[in-house]
Amino acid sequence: MSAEPLPDWVIPPPGGFTAEDLLRLPGVPPHTELIDASLVFVRPQQKWHSRVINLLVRELDQQAPDGLRADREMTVRLAKRQAPEPDVIVVTDEAYERDEPATFYLPKDVVLAVEAVSPDSEERDRDTKPRKYAKAGIRHYWRVENDEGRTVVYTYERDPATECFSLTGIHHDKLAITAPFTVDIDLTIIGRRST
Repeated sequence: MSAEPLPDWVIPPPGGFTAEDLLRLPGVPPHTELIDASLVFVRPQQKWHSRVINLLVRELDQQAPDGLRADREMTVRLAKRQAPEPDVIVVTDEAYERDEPATFYLPKDVVLAVEAVSPDSEERDRDTKPRKYAKAGIRHYWRVENDEGRTVVYTYERDPATECFSLTGIHHDKLAITAPFTVDIDLTIIGRRST
C-alpha cells in the first residue's frame, strides 16, 4: 500500500510561506498557523482545551467594557511571515464588526491574546508566541494551563521599554484582575458538570 502524495501547497516556496500565502492556500486544514514562515498544524484538541476556550470567550465577552469583544480561534497577522491563531482574543468592537478582512485581525485590533496550552503547543505557547505577540505590540497575554486537572492562568503585560511581556500574576481557581479591564472568572467550573 503506497502513501497518498502530499498536496503541492505543503511544500514551502523559497524563503518560506507568508501570511498572504496562508490566507489563500486551498485545502489548508482548519486552525493552521504560520510561525517563522512555516505552517504549523494542530492536533485535535482535548475536552479541557475546548472548555477553557468556551468559558473565556463567554466570560470575556460578557465582562468586557463597551467597545471590546471576545472572539475565538482567529488568525492575527503579526508580520509578513507570522500569522498565529490565538485560542481567544479580545479585540476592538470596530475590528470585530469590520467585514474586511474577514479572515484575520491585525495586532492593533487586539487588546488581549490568550493561549490554552496543549501538550503539542507547550513551547509555542510558553515562548514563541508570547515573544511575537509582544514584539507586534499586543499589550496583554494570558497563558492557560491544565495542572493535573486544575486550571491555572498566567497573566502578562507588555513592557513598552523592552517590548517583552512581564508576569503580572498566577491565578488558581479564580481569575480576578483589573487589566486590561476588570475580570472575575471562576476557573473551577472548567471540568465540573453544569447542573
